Amino acid sequence: MTTVVPTSEEDPALSVVRFTAELSWADAGLEVSEAQVNSLCMEAQECMIEGRWLDLASLMLTSADLIFSKASEKDLECVFTVICNLVKKAENFDQVHKMADIISSKVTQQPNVKPALRVKILFNLYNLLENPASCFFVYMKALSVAVSGKVTEHVIPSFKNIDSFLREWNLGVKDQRELFLTISNALKENKSSAKDSFKFLTRYLATFSDEDAYALSEAKEEAVRAIVDFVKAPDMFQCDLLDMPAVAQLEKDAKHALVYQLLKIFLTQRLDAYLDFSTANSTLLKSYGLVHEDCIAKMRLLSLVDLASNESGQVPYSLIRDTLKMLTFSQIEGDEVESWVVKAITAKLIDCKIDQMNEIVIVRRGTERVFGPHQWEILRAKLVNWRTNIANVITSIQANKISEDSTQEGLMIR
Repeated sequence: MTTVVPTSEEDPALSVVRFTAELSWADAGLEVSEAQVNSLCMEAQECMIEGRWLDLASLMLTSADLIFSKASEKDLECVFTVICNLVKKAENFDQVHKMADIISSKVTQQPNVKPALRVKILFNLYNLLENPASCFFVYMKALSVAVSGKVTEHVIPSFKNIDSFLREWNLGVKDQRELFLTISNALKENKSSAKDSFKFLTRYLATFSDEDAYALSEAKEEAVRAIVDFVKAPDMFQCDLLDMPAVAQLEKDAKHALVYQLLKIFLTQRLDAYLDFSTANSTLLKSYGLVHEDCIAKMRLLSLVDLASNESGQVPYSLIRDTLKMLTFSQIEGDEVESWVVKAITAKLIDCKIDQMNEIVIVRRGTERVFGPHQWEILRAKLVNWRTNIANVITSIQANKISEDSTQEGLMIR
């Protein structure tokens, strides 16, 4: 027979059991309600005395789940704070993880009911955990609720700490993929977070290598999405997608080869190549929600960047005029040349000076659309050249100093 040890104040866990039981059975009549409440409280006391904290958590969650639509958010937060704190009483990490599992599983049910509160409860639980595996598990549950309940604004601030979390959690490749893709999807619906969504999508794609063909095939649809997102974005002009195996596989894929070709045009070619592609594949572009006029505007800027990178410091208006033509029979005029150059400067794609008198653009620096081995070689050559020039300057200064010192000594002797 169980002996109940009386205390001056009721244990918070027992208070929660009593509160949730009374609310759950409130409509059953006084006699039935009292019997059920007393039964549940006795069972809770037994669990506490015997140290069966996992069973106590299960018991408390059963009642708490029933009152989620009845109690106020303040009361629910208090109830789940007490329940979550039971993880501190667990004897080992295995028991902690089981407890975190049953708590988060209950909280993630019906994510559309008070979703913001559910996310808050899960983050409170997260902050009580020490085991990296349990932390990652609960964090992913919180992301799931936020996405399903359309309250991603409550989890987005945590994304800036993802690199720190990765170091703490020590995740394997599969878990990293799940994390990056979930975050990307959470950000996708928010237009102001499009760049961040793309960033996490590329991090997801970067986890794939050539070694596992089966795993690569899983990434095809996300690779296509990344290409389309990049082409659509009016303020993204540089990416590393071409070098990623998950994206490169599309080049020989019967279904997606054209999408890969489109990416290659945007990263390595000029407007005329896009115009030829769009003429032959207008239906494809529309199927991905790509607007022809927007693509032309972006390709004009990218073509201008390409001109700035490949010409020897000076780009004539006539060359810009010819390269940025909209159609073969309609070229942009001189004042429009300057307008597009200004747009490129505003977007920080090129650093240049416009010489209106001589109708040339004097380029000091141009942004690279891709940064692969070729670009690294160019950078290396520049650094070597700068190092040589600096060494020559130092040598010259030292030689001048020696000469001056010799002159001063000669004057002193005289």
